[in-house]
Amino acid sequence: MPLYKLEEFDPHYRETFHGDDIKALHLYTEGGIEVGAVADVLVDQNGKFRYLVIDTNVDSVSKKILLPIGLSRINYAAKKVFVDGFSKQQVEHLPEYKNHFHIDQKFEEKVRKVYRLPSEQRTFESDKYEYEQEPRLYGLNEEYHQNIRLYQERLIASKHRVKTGEVVIGKHIETETQSVSIPIEKERVVIDRVKPSSTSTSVDSHEAKFQEGEIAHIDVYQETPEIHKETFVREEVRVTKVVEEDVIEAQDIIRKEELDIDASDNLNITNEK
Repeated sequence: MPLYKLEEFDPHYRETFHGDDIKALHLYTEGGIEVGAVADVLVDQNGKFRYLVIDTNVDSVSKKILLPIGLSRINYAAKKVFVDGFSKQQVEHLPEYKNHFHIDQKFEEKVRKVYRLPSEQRTFESDKYEYEQEPRLYGLNEEYHQNIRLYQERLIASKHRVKTGEVVIGKHIETETQSVSIPIEKERVVIDRVKPSSTSTSVDSHEAKFQEGEIAHIDVYQETPEIHKETFVREEVRVTKVVEEDVIEAQDIIRKEELDIDASDNLNITNEK
């Protein structure tokens, strides 16, 4: 698994640690003796701390060595890193780390052998080695260690119903005057008085009947129109709602973090995802 220097992996790592710079911390034993300073940090492709690069100064022995992160306790408030059981003999047996040095499994195994306890000495297949196999050396306590995370934004679309208006349907009454024609009949009496053609003709006095009072009764009729109103269904109005679908296109600027790895030409770094 490739290893990266902290600043190569994340140029803005100080923001991750809220302004604290781990490379400014000094290394102390549990007894409070200063044995060096943190020169750099090596992380894996997932941003997990794997080694502290220590500029050591133990009993006049000075060189850069790798300290597995699980053996350290980082105290940012005190600006110190504590290590348990660090000795001059370990420093003497550790391979020296140099800047821009290609770290392979063979080099890491030399480092691990120095820090392993006698009961932990065993052989690992280099191509199948996992840091999780040795939690004492590489186990991360979140209280003291942190991972570097790369973040990316994404757009989340959701929807909710809002009232955009309302339709109120009512009725009102309009009036108009209409005319209708209906023929009616009415009777009238016509009295036609005709004079005889000759007034010289005499009538027998016995045939003539003189009388007073009503001599005829004729009923006269007339039609009277009857007008009334009736109600009928002129039109039916059906009110329904339909749902129409539309697609709303939304866009925004999203951000994502990418690695910026700056290494010299002779350093073989593989960036795996």
